[in-house]
Amino acid sequence: MAQQINAEKGAQVFLAATVFKILSCLVFALVFLLKNKVNKYIFVADFFYLYFLNTAFEVYILLRNLRNQNFK
Repeated sequence: MAQQINAEKGAQVFLAATVFKILSCLVFALVFLLKNKVNKYIFVADFFYLYFLNTAFEVYILLRNLRNQNFK
């Protein structure tokens, strides 16, 4: 029972951290675009390409670690 509660809290914390991460990235991108003269479309495309690449890597590592725990 306690392990299930900890797993649910862990999922909520991960989701909250992910939401915080994307909101902070959006704020950073908005401030950067407003303060600097850059091609907005290229910057947004590059920025989110890196963001989603980082997110995919993070999910891959998380799933790999969770699979390793299930086999133990």
